[in-house]
Amino acid sequence: GRPFPPRPATPEKPESIGKDKPDRLKAANKNEFLKKKDRLKELEDLKREKQAEQKIQAKLLKKKREEQELAEKITEVYFDSQLTVGELAEKLNFSVAEVVKELMMSGIMATVNQTIDIATAKLITEKLGLTVIEEEVKSEEAETEVVEKEIVDETKLKERAPIVTIMGHVDHGKTTLLDSIRKSKQKIVTGEVGGITQSIGAYTATVNNKKIVFIDTPGHEAFTAMRARGAQATDIVILVVAADDGIMPQTIEAINHAKAAKVPIIIAVNKIDKPGADPDRVLQQLTEYELVPEKWGGSTITVEVSALQALNLDELLEYILLVAEIEQLKADPTKPATGVIIESKLDKGKGAVATFLVLEGTLKVGDFVVAGTVGGKVRALINDMGERLHKVGPSTPVEVLGLTEIPQSGDHFKVVKSDKLMKEIMTERKNNEKIDRFEAMGATQVKREMLLQTGQGETKDLNIIIKAGTNGAAEAVTSSLHQLESKQIFVKVVHLGIGDITEADVMLASASNAIIVGFGVKEDQNALRVSQEEGVLIRKYEIIYQLLEDIEKTMLGLLEPEYKEIEVGTAEVRQVFTVGKTSKIAGCYVLEGKIIRNKEAKVFRGGKEIFKGLINQLKRFKDDAKEVNAGYECGISFDKFNDIEEGDIIKVLTKEEIIRHSLV
Repeated sequence: GRPFPPRPATPEKPESIGKDKPDRLKAANKNEFLKKKDRLKELEDLKREKQAEQKIQAKLLKKKREEQELAEKITEVYFDSQLTVGELAEKLNFSVAEVVKELMMSGIMATVNQTIDIATAKLITEKLGLTVIEEEVKSEEAETEVVEKEIVDETKLKERAPIVTIMGHVDHGKTTLLDSIRKSKQKIVTGEVGGITQSIGAYTATVNNKKIVFIDTPGHEAFTAMRARGAQATDIVILVVAADDGIMPQTIEAINHAKAAKVPIIIAVNKIDKPGADPDRVLQQLTEYELVPEKWGGSTITVEVSALQALNLDELLEYILLVAEIEQLKADPTKPATGVIIESKLDKGKGAVATFLVLEGTLKVGDFVVAGTVGGKVRALINDMGERLHKVGPSTPVEVLGLTEIPQSGDHFKVVKSDKLMKEIMTERKNNEKIDRFEAMGATQVKREMLLQTGQGETKDLNIIIKAGTNGAAEAVTSSLHQLESKQIFVKVVHLGIGDITEADVMLASASNAIIVGFGVKEDQNALRVSQEEGVLIRKYEIIYQLLEDIEKTMLGLLEPEYKEIEVGTAEVRQVFTVGKTSKIAGCYVLEGKIIRNKEAKVFRGGKEIFKGLINQLKRFKDDAKEVNAGYECGISFDKFNDIEEGDIIKVLTKEEIIRHSLV
C-alpha cells in the first residue's frame, strides 16, 4: 500500500519564551514602580519647594507689612474734643495698658471708659513720643464755604455797604460817638446802666447817599467774647481812644481782636475838647502796637474827634467810605441769604427775636432759616428804624421774627430750601451739642478727681441758674462766672435762660440746690412767692461788676475756713513742783501778754518746741485762775505732760480765722 503522509512537524516552543515571561513582567512592574516612586518623590519635592516658597513669600509679606506699618505709624495727632482712655489708645495706636500706665505715671487714675480732657490727652500723647498738632484741616463746613467762594459769579457781584465796628475802652465815648453819627435826638446812653452798653446793636447811617452799617460792642472786658464776635462780622474797626486817658486794657484787647480778624483800623481820638486832652500822646502810645499814624509816615488813619461836640465826624465818615472803596466790598444779592446773628432776646409780644446781619444774598419773608441749633420761617423783617420790610440785601441789619427758639448771638445763619431740610440740620446740630455737653461734663469730673488725687481736699459745687434779658448778656455772664476759678469750688451753671425769672426756674433751683442770678430781668409774683416758700435765693443785677463781686463772696463763704496761730502770752518756768507721784506744776513768771486756761500752748526748751497741748490747770497761788497777766506769777500744768524743767518757755496760742479776699 500507499504510505501515510508524514505528519506536519509541530514547531517547537522556544524554551526562552516560557522562562523569560515572568522575568519581563517583573522588570516591567519594577520599572513602573520606580517611575511612580520617582514621580511621587518629584511631587513631594515640588510640594516641599512650594511650601518653602510660600514660607518665604509669607515672611516677605510680613516684612513688607511691618515696613508699611512702620511707614504709616502715627506720628502726629490732633484733638478737637474730650475722649475716653480707650478712644485715646485707639487713636494713638497704643494698647490701653500703655495709656493707663502713662496716666498713672502722671498721677491720674483713670479707667478705660473714663473721659479725659484735651489738655490731659495732649500731655499723654507727648509722653508717648508723638507730636500734637494744634490745628487740623478745615472742617467740612469751612471747605464748603471755600468751594462756594470759589464758584462765585463775578458778574452778579454788587457793591455793598461797609460794616463798621466801634471798639474801645469803657467810658471812652463809643456809644456817644455812635449816637452823634446817627444824629439821634434820644440818647442811647440814657438807656444804659453803669455807662456800659449791655448788648450788641447794629444801626444804619447814610452818608453822601451811601450806607454805612455800625455795630456797637460793649466796652468792659467781661464782654470779650461778644467783642470778638463783633470783629468777625466787620469790615472796618473804629478804635475810640480818649485823648485825656490814652490806651487802656480794653483798647489793647480791641487792637488784638481787630488784628486777629485782619480788619483795617481807623483811630478816633475822642474827647479832644476836654481839658488835659493830649492827642499826640495817644498817637505815640499807638506806635507801640504797630499802629503808626499817617501823619508820622505810617499807614494808620487817625482822626481827632469830639463825639459830644460832633467835631470832625464828617471827616471820620469820609475816611470810612474811602477805606471801604479801597477794600472793594462786594456781595451777590441773588444767592440765598447768609450772615451772622448780632443779638437775640425773648420779647413778650413778639416771642423769640433776633437781629440778623445779612452778609451775602437776600433774606425774604417766608424764607426758612437755620441759625446754630435754632430755625424757623421768617414771619417779619423790621429794620433799625422800625419799618417792616419784605426783603433785605447784603450789609443790612434787620430784626427777624418767626424763630422757634432764641439763637446764640454770634452764630451764623443761612437760608435753606425747605422746612424738612431745616429740621434735619437742627436735629443733627442739637445731637452734636448734646454730645459736646456730656464731654464737657466728663472733663469737669476728671478735673475734680485729679484735684482730689493731688490731695487738695474735697471740692464743692456752687449751682447757679442764670436768667438774662438777652442772649449776648447771658453768654457774657456765663463766661465771666467760669473765670472765677478756685481749686475747691466749681461754678456749675444748671440752667441758662432768656427772659424773666419764672416759677419753673425757682422749682429747678430748689431741686438742684441752686441760686438764681438774674441779669437785667425781674421775677414774676408766683416766682417770688415760691422762692420764699422753698427758701430759694434770687439775686438780680443790672451791672456785671456787682454780679461778679457777689458771686465771688458767695464762693469765698463756701470755702473751708483757714486759721492762723497768734501768740497771746509768754511765761518762763522758774521752779518745778511735784504733786503726788508724777504730776508736775510749773511755777512761772508771765513775761508778756497773758496766760489763759484751756488754751493751746507750746513748750520750748533751748529754742526748740518739745510739746504742744492744752493748759489743763492755771493757778494764782492756791486759787484757780482763768487768766494771768504779764508781771505776775502763776502755776501751769498740762494733761499727760510732766517733762517740765526750769528755764523752759511756755507760749500760749489762740486761733484767728483768716479773712479771704480772693479765691486764689
